[in-house]
Amino acid sequence: MKNIRPEIISLLKEGCCAPRLSELAVKTGSKSNTIHYNIKRLEADGTIKAYKAVFDYRKVGEGFCTFVLVNLDRGEYKSPEEIGRKLAEYPEIESVDIVTGGWELLLKVRTENIDEFYEFSKKVLSMTGIERTQSLSSLRQIKTEFVRL
Repeated sequence: MKNIRPEIISLLKEGCCAPRLSELAVKTGSKSNTIHYNIKRLEADGTIKAYKAVFDYRKVGEGFCTFVLVNLDRGEYKSPEEIGRKLAEYPEIESVDIVTGGWELLLKVRTENIDEFYEFSKKVLSMTGIERTQSLSSLRQIKTEFVRL
């Protein structure tokens, strides 16, 4: 049998999931068609952006999680969204947030191990517009995306 596991994981990470209407109906005490109608309205008005699976990232080869604080150089500070969009194109970066305080951006990066993160950081975090970074490695995750692990 063909191993399509990596392709499935990639698609699920991008949002190729659907809610279980029957399970939601049971938990809310509503009919499936009522659940379906309400979900379609939430999708149409943009409240629901995507559905995705929550993984045990160690099992999919992305168990090394690092949060990276980013300072932009003065020339790029006027448009942190532009640098953020460029960074968001890298598949290792799970999230990009514009933040307050002593830093402009917060990245959540997932790699297989510290060596892969090192290669990633040399390539990406030295790009034009980034003045300095500080990395914080996660030792163990207790909860992610509202799911307790």
